[in-house]
Amino acid sequence: MPADLVVYGTILTVDDARPTAEALAAVDGRIVAVGSRSEVAGHVGPDTEVLDVADGCVLPGFVEAHGHPLMEAMVLSDRIVDIRPVTMRAATDVLRAIGSEVAARGGDGAYLNGWDPLLQEGLPTPTLAWLDAQAPDTPLVIVHNSGHKAFFNSAAARARGLTRDTPDPKGARFGRDAAGDLDGTAEESSAVFALLGGAIDTAGYPGMLLAECARLNRAGLTTCSEMAFDPMFQPALDALRDRLTVRLRTYEMSTPAMATRATLANGDDVVKQVGIKIWVDGSPWIGNVDLTFPYLDTDAVRAIGVTPGSCGHANYTREQLTEIVHAYYPLGWQMACHVQGDRGVDTILDVYADALERWPRADHRLRLEHVGAITDAQLRRAHDLGVTCSIFVDQIHYWGDVLVDGLFGPERGSRWMPAGSAVATGMRISLHNDPPVTPEEPLRNIAVASTRTAPSGRVLAPEERLTVEQAIRAQTLDAAWQLFADDVIGSLEVGKYADLVVLSADPRAVAPEDVADLEVRATYLAGRRVYAKAG
Repeated sequence: MPADLVVYGTILTVDDARPTAEALAAVDGRIVAVGSRSEVAGHVGPDTEVLDVADGCVLPGFVEAHGHPLMEAMVLSDRIVDIRPVTMRAATDVLRAIGSEVAARGGDGAYLNGWDPLLQEGLPTPTLAWLDAQAPDTPLVIVHNSGHKAFFNSAAARARGLTRDTPDPKGARFGRDAAGDLDGTAEESSAVFALLGGAIDTAGYPGMLLAECARLNRAGLTTCSEMAFDPMFQPALDALRDRLTVRLRTYEMSTPAMATRATLANGDDVVKQVGIKIWVDGSPWIGNVDLTFPYLDTDAVRAIGVTPGSCGHANYTREQLTEIVHAYYPLGWQMACHVQGDRGVDTILDVYADALERWPRADHRLRLEHVGAITDAQLRRAHDLGVTCSIFVDQIHYWGDVLVDGLFGPERGSRWMPAGSAVATGMRISLHNDPPVTPEEPLRNIAVASTRTAPSGRVLAPEERLTVEQAIRAQTLDAAWQLFADDVIGSLEVGKYADLVVLSADPRAVAPEDVADLEVRATYLAGRRVYAKAG
């Protein structure tokens, strides 16, 4: 049968049965042949697109197992100013951007994302008085780079109807002063998202989402999870389904109602809800992670507003987490739980163990997200329970030195994100970027997991390094497996979709630290080119 697409060159299939190949062919978006050039050549017809990657290399399209594309579409639009450290490292630039946006927006409200006093040294403490001074009459909302905290002025509170009597959302909070009045801070998704209503442009959102898909494609991504899905986005996804260039796997946020209208049968290979998302704790960068060990007594700890010696805290009690998991899990949903602190890991593993005992399920793929401080014993227990981890290794690239010198010390900070120990248990893991916290950079994830190099150049816990091959698997097939999508994507096998990324070189043939600098030359979704590098 003549193929729609035939690819020649070095092909890493991530298929244990045939790890490498010289060619593949695809018909109607699916792979029909993988093998040598001679084995595939017969599929070339008069209308076949033939791609010879020459000195390049073909891999399965990368999979972002823990992303936020629906939110990032707004955050990186022209309605919210990008002040992340990857965009602005100097505090003076951040402050200038705030002033400019307030002046430009007026009554429409100024919204900025990416505040990070750990990496943008010299930022002031964003008290309510300071926020009101920056924007006396204009609503002003500044979201912390972690996404787990926001700062808002009095005008923003009035615009959103927030008062001292506004109750805290379940699992989240609005900060208050000694008199009980709002202090201009909000922590965790339900409170933070409540402040962003003025930044949502319903009419412009389809364009924002398609631009987000294009960003993902440029990074070589063909599948992305949405880890904070709100059903209000479903109509937009339905309307754009045939124009999306990235497959989406959604995890609906748990709500106080502890119910979802979705069913396991909803969706298809392009867009499908596969799970429910909960948050045990928050971010190490704002101090609300649930730890058994304390923050250090350093300037960095004080800069983020944490009391030295604090061990952080959880968002929910064990009883509350049990109630949430027991509401969704018996219905067949996969649960994905954000947890950074080791005390929090113990709590959610206890909750998971109880659910598994009550409602045994052979293939549950229960997830833990980020797991910065998880211990070896906890990893072994997770593996024994069939629980899988998605690991945010890119934190080492950006905050590795801060973790060691500023927050937790050499013993705890160096071992942050222990991917090597996770894989050593036999666990299938994924690597992720949690965008927009860090940019979509799967190639850097592979490099960081393989080198564990901090910004200063020091290597953190070299025993936790992965091989390049292991890291590739965690960014492709095993990430797809976590999303219950490995039957159709994640490796280049007959019957699966021809979701491909073409790189400038074989990542196994360059130094691990150089993998991050490889170029993405092209990205294909179901055999259709959705990105090509100019020139």
